[in-house]
Amino acid sequence: MMEERMGNCWSYTKDQFDNLEKHTQSGIEFVERYSKFVKERSEIEISYAKQIRNLSKKYQPKKNSREDEENKYTSCRAFLSTLNELNDYAGQHEVIAENLTSQIITELSRYLTELKAERKSHFHDGRKAQQQIESSWKQLESSKRRFERDCKEADRAQQYFERMDADINVTKADVEKARQQAQMRHQIAADSKTEYSNYLTKFNQEQNEHYYTLIPNIFQKLQEMEERRIERVGVSMKTYAEVDREVLPIVGKCLDGMTKAAESIEPKTDSKQVVESYKSGFEPPGDVEFEDYGPGQTMKRTVSETSLSNSRGEAKERPGGGKSKGKLWPFIKNKNKGSGPEDFSHLPPEQRRKKLQAKIDDINKDIQKEMDQKDALTKMKGVYEKNPQMGDPASVDPRLVEMSMNIEKLQSEVQKFEGWLAEVEGRLPSRSDPPRRQSGLYESQHSNSTMVDNNCAQDRESPDGSYTEEQSSETQVKVAIANTPEFDDEFDDGDEETLPTIGTCKAVYSFEGHNEGTISVTEGELLFVIEQDKGDGWTRVRRNEEEEGYVPTSYVEVFLETNAKDS
Repeated sequence: MMEERMGNCWSYTKDQFDNLEKHTQSGIEFVERYSKFVKERSEIEISYAKQIRNLSKKYQPKKNSREDEENKYTSCRAFLSTLNELNDYAGQHEVIAENLTSQIITELSRYLTELKAERKSHFHDGRKAQQQIESSWKQLESSKRRFERDCKEADRAQQYFERMDADINVTKADVEKARQQAQMRHQIAADSKTEYSNYLTKFNQEQNEHYYTLIPNIFQKLQEMEERRIERVGVSMKTYAEVDREVLPIVGKCLDGMTKAAESIEPKTDSKQVVESYKSGFEPPGDVEFEDYGPGQTMKRTVSETSLSNSRGEAKERPGGGKSKGKLWPFIKNKNKGSGPEDFSHLPPEQRRKKLQAKIDDINKDIQKEMDQKDALTKMKGVYEKNPQMGDPASVDPRLVEMSMNIEKLQSEVQKFEGWLAEVEGRLPSRSDPPRRQSGLYESQHSNSTMVDNNCAQDRESPDGSYTEEQSSETQVKVAIANTPEFDDEFDDGDEETLPTIGTCKAVYSFEGHNEGTISVTEGELLFVIEQDKGDGWTRVRRNEEEEGYVPTSYVEVFLETNAKDS
């Protein structure tokens, strides 16, 4: 009746105590195995995320590298966005590992400790009940054997009394003694019977309670424990799947970001960026004019300053021992190596302008940073002056002086680069001007003198000693002039007319002139101005009657006379 009432419970297995013990132990081992599986999956996720992060970091553009320059292209920016999204993608795998550890591994570890303790308690109660029923059985068996022995002893004593009583030769006293012995044995047997009966009743009660109350209750608890274990494993398996599902939206956003980055690539824009990055600022050469060398024609020729053949050759010797460098025209390799001079004069005009502007912007940022720090220290000094207990105001002064010097130095750097920038912007040709090639005979004395002035200006060097994109061959100009009869003696040093002084100037920076036509000056030196800047960035000065030449206008502070200004 009890088994029917309890239904499908473990009470049916009340005689399978040892097997149930093995089964519950295997259940615990299964939980441990599943927990180990999740732990290894978590380690794999961490390792995978680490490898993905390292991969993303490996292909990130290095600072101040060529790859960093390439980020202005849409394809390179798309790749950078992909790397960033990949880094976020790796982060989601770290989230998976973290959630697996916190929601499954840690919880199962704690639950296993509780499960083992509960199982141990239940089987301890079961073993105790078994020991108790076994002890009761042993007591019953002992009382049974004692009752059996006492009954046999009583029978023997009774038989002995009957023999003594039938024997006529035995005295009455012996017979009485045998009778008393038989009665005593019967009484002992009766007591043993009573004891055996009591033990039997007790054992039956305990046995009934053991198999229908104690063991079923223990097994019921074990059954509930096992069901909770199975349910807990199911919850953990569901959590295992939910941990992955929770990151899917973010993983999807990462993949969408990669797709969006790929769709943002614009080939046309990248092509235009290439043009902006590498355009030199040179105007294409004009048409080559016909030069007649027929009979009766004077062979007066000069190589056009814009000729490609002029730019291909190496620097040619000038009459005065100087050299003229060829222009850096398209498709002609630039042999300049390394970082180049400070004023970027080794670059074509447009690229030089961009580099100078970027340098000016960087220095202005440094100036602003220094000024902000100086303002902060000034405020701190004011606080110290109002509250001396907070600090010594004089301790801030050295730093303020240092910052002021740094700002002045940076400002002088800005002025220097702005001078170079103004020089480049003044030299860049207007897009509306048609390309023109100068070659052949000069039409008049005015055009020849103009050509001489222009070529002198173009052949001067920039502050570091080279300005390749604006230089032309003075040798070729002089060849053309030498072939013109009117100017045979134009460049004779003995007959050259001395130009009048139109003002004075003071050198703001030192300048070393290496090219012919320039003159070296030192910072603070006073010179005479004999020719103003004609828009080419150079001023002609004189130190004495024998020393004169051109210096960068941005390197000197000019003071013109009143009549020179009016003219």
